[in-house]
Amino acid sequence: MTPMIYILNGPNLNLLGRRQPEIYGRETLDDVAAACAAIGAEAGLQTRLLQSNWEGQIVDWIHEAREAAAGIIINPAALTHTSVAVLDALNTFEGPVIEVHISQVHKREAFRHHSYVSHRADAVMAGFGVHGYALAMRHMAHLLG
Repeated sequence: MTPMIYILNGPNLNLLGRRQPEIYGRETLDDVAAACAAIGAEAGLQTRLLQSNWEGQIVDWIHEAREAAAGIIINPAALTHTSVAVLDALNTFEGPVIEVHISQVHKREAFRHHSYVSHRADAVMAGFGVHGYALAMRHMAHLLG
């Protein structure tokens, strides 16, 4: 069976490509999904990209991933800085977790410098634009061997 990678995206990422393109670029989440699927296919991995503006939905998908996924790539967006619930859910997942941020969060507002998710993440990609997802997919393939 081909290992599955969940690619989870938090609040407002449904607007990727239209919201603040000077920060987040013009690529859409559909573009990210296609790029990740192509890299996954090369590496023998399946991908499932999901997005929600609701914290509880993200938590439910992490719980689902416990049974269905070999790894999680997560861009928690604003939940990065606020959600102990997402951290607690990730702590129940046994596979690798890679945190992705499109912007270089450490060059932005001070509140964006803290990440609850980083306490669980095996790697963090920040400031690579949407290319960070591709880097995360390649690193996930490496971690899974």
